[in-house]
Amino acid sequence: MVLWQLDLNSGAARSLINVVLCFALILTATSLIFRKTILEAFRERLERLNDRTIARATVVVGIILGVLVSISSVGAGAIGVTALLLLYPKLPMARIVGSDIAHAVPLTLVAGIGHWAMGAIDWQLMGVLLAGSLPGIILGSYCATRVPETALRVLLAATLLLVAGKLGSEEWHKALPEIAASTQDISTQGVSTQGVSTQGAGH
Repeated sequence: MVLWQLDLNSGAARSLINVVLCFALILTATSLIFRKTILEAFRERLERLNDRTIARATVVVGIILGVLVSISSVGAGAIGVTALLLLYPKLPMARIVGSDIAHAVPLTLVAGIGHWAMGAIDWQLMGVLLAGSLPGIILGSYCATRVPETALRVLLAATLLLVAGKLGSEEWHKALPEIAASTQDISTQGVSTQGVSTQGAGH
């Protein structure tokens, strides 16, 4: 709904997407690196919650993932699994991963339909991505069983943090002139007000 109200070609829309994408990438990288620490820190507290509270918390997690995925296309994987592990510690890992993957299908489908309705899909680009992704799934499945999980998580987290840092740096450099201009306007208004007060005191 937020993207629908904005012009997708405007600077505001690009900045919003970049900021949300940067946040989602950092959150995903944190989930990959510090998942065990997060689970150990919060598991005891969450285990004391009743079923109704856990159900409500799961809905909130779904809303957050829906917003992140719709705006940035990132968040349904590592973040979703970490949240589900916290909320459902007794559920087998296979069922958590399977549920998260199955949940990502309608999630991305609805998000994709929304972007299609806004005219934000490049069909040629999507075709090229699919042409590479389908063989990539086979290659990834082959490598995943032969490369240590820790190495994969660290490499992926480092890549995500690198991209997030680049996006954050670009947005910060864009915002600096606006911040400087706002500060200058405030200073100018303060000087003008002081001048008027001084003239009034003289009279």
